[in-house]
Amino acid sequence: MFTVLPKQTASMQTRDGTRLDADIYRPDGEGEFPILLMRQPYGRAIASTVVYAHPTWYAAQGYIVVIQDVRGRGSSEGEFKLFSHEITDGEDTVNWAASLPQSNGKVGMYGFSYQGMTQLYAAVNQPAALKTICPAMIGYDLYADWAYEGGAFCLQTNLAWAIQLVTETARLRQDKVVYQALFALSRNLPVNNPEILQSLAPESFYHDWLANSQEDAAYWQELSPKRHLRSVDLPMFHIGGWFDTYLRGTLQLYDDMAARSTPQHLLVGPWAHLPWGRKVGDADFGLNAASPVDIMQIRWFNQFLKDIDTGLLQEEPVCLFEMGSNIWRNFPSLKVSNQKFYYLSTTGLASIREDSGSLTANRQSHSQNSDVLVHDPWRPVPALGGHAAIPAGVFERSHLDLRADVLTYTTEPLAADLHIAGDIILEIFCSADRASYDLCAILSEVHPDGKVYNLTQGYIHCPIGTNPAPLKMQLQATCARIPQGHALRLSLSAACFPAYPMNSGTGAVINSEGLLNAQIITLTIRCGGETNSQLLLPVVAPN
Repeated sequence: MFTVLPKQTASMQTRDGTRLDADIYRPDGEGEFPILLMRQPYGRAIASTVVYAHPTWYAAQGYIVVIQDVRGRGSSEGEFKLFSHEITDGEDTVNWAASLPQSNGKVGMYGFSYQGMTQLYAAVNQPAALKTICPAMIGYDLYADWAYEGGAFCLQTNLAWAIQLVTETARLRQDKVVYQALFALSRNLPVNNPEILQSLAPESFYHDWLANSQEDAAYWQELSPKRHLRSVDLPMFHIGGWFDTYLRGTLQLYDDMAARSTPQHLLVGPWAHLPWGRKVGDADFGLNAASPVDIMQIRWFNQFLKDIDTGLLQEEPVCLFEMGSNIWRNFPSLKVSNQKFYYLSTTGLASIREDSGSLTANRQSHSQNSDVLVHDPWRPVPALGGHAAIPAGVFERSHLDLRADVLTYTTEPLAADLHIAGDIILEIFCSADRASYDLCAILSEVHPDGKVYNLTQGYIHCPIGTNPAPLKMQLQATCARIPQGHALRLSLSAACFPAYPMNSGTGAVINSEGLLNAQIITLTIRCGGETNSQLLLPVVAPN
């Protein structure tokens, strides 16, 4: 361990002459050290300490730590425009940091969320000094992993983030009136009047994200890291959380990079976007759930920036926290070949009685029934926990399952422990009396005392003209042990508001005027016979 010198502030110029400012933390020692770089938009003094150790801790491990304000944020010059300058600014910053006094010329990057995205963009042009990155909680496909899920706009998280960013913009401009108005909105999200941002922050990315609702829009093709990283082959340590809204991006990036030649490791904890600790919502996953990320990152950087054989290259690359057992488990990959099928069965009263809808291992090939679900926009099913709502995490939801606009399908109490790890797929035969509808699916654990706790969920927006049979939905990946005597429950609804906008019957309600035209939607879920809806679980052996 090194003592750490007082923080220094230094500036660099990008290729177009824009000044970017950074804080530098140095170990007090002779010789050369590798660089750890974080580029972020929230004011560099924060340095992502909401989830990581302070930069002084990293510097004490023998690294020069550089925390930089991206263009147009903090004290850096230029105009902040979401992700637009991060490829070239990131490359310029890597090259500048590698040339700092006492640098050994090797740069690694770390950070989560926007700070994870800046790592991906910096890697695009493959600067020689960038030897490894540790992206956490990112959007690899910016449309499908961040802005939208299953074609549905991620309303609550996108709106909250947009307000956070434009509030900081107002503060930097010293616009007191707009700042105070936005600060008030941040404490009470205007989910029924989001167009207020048009007047307070007309330059926000939020408006572009709403306007580009189709995945193939040129906007997403230009900004999405996935498009730019096709030729990149760089060692990466990927970090995610089971209740993080961007887990899809973390897992897809890992999958793509693991197919290339360089080492890729993955860690997924039982965390929401922040903090990374033992408690998330109503659940306490114990001391093992406390973040090991700082220690693991130093080991990773020692391997690739200091050429120390840490032994990690001989270990299985995937490390997942198994909820319920509350232990970390290692796997050779994310691929699980053993699937357990549960089929939906009903007497037709799954919206009224908990004992009407069931999940059974036996296909109901000779009998067919349907459940009818009525969505009333006056009282949409509210979001509760999971990965898409604020707050995220695990919550007791039996009161929601008793609503008549929620269908529930429950297994018998399990005869033995069930261990699952990976993607969960729902194939469901569903039709509606309107041109467009949404479907939300939540998988929960039912305790013997009747309490119900969500494990994972999925959401899909069915636009006008689509009525697939069966409808296929991928729920958020998870890793959990469901103990003997407990049961699994699938809950279906036509809304999860305000995590996602309500569907008016013709499309998403994205402003207050749209509420005027929102219609009651009737969904029909078919079970049994040739239309046997089913749930596919990825089953793994006990540890």
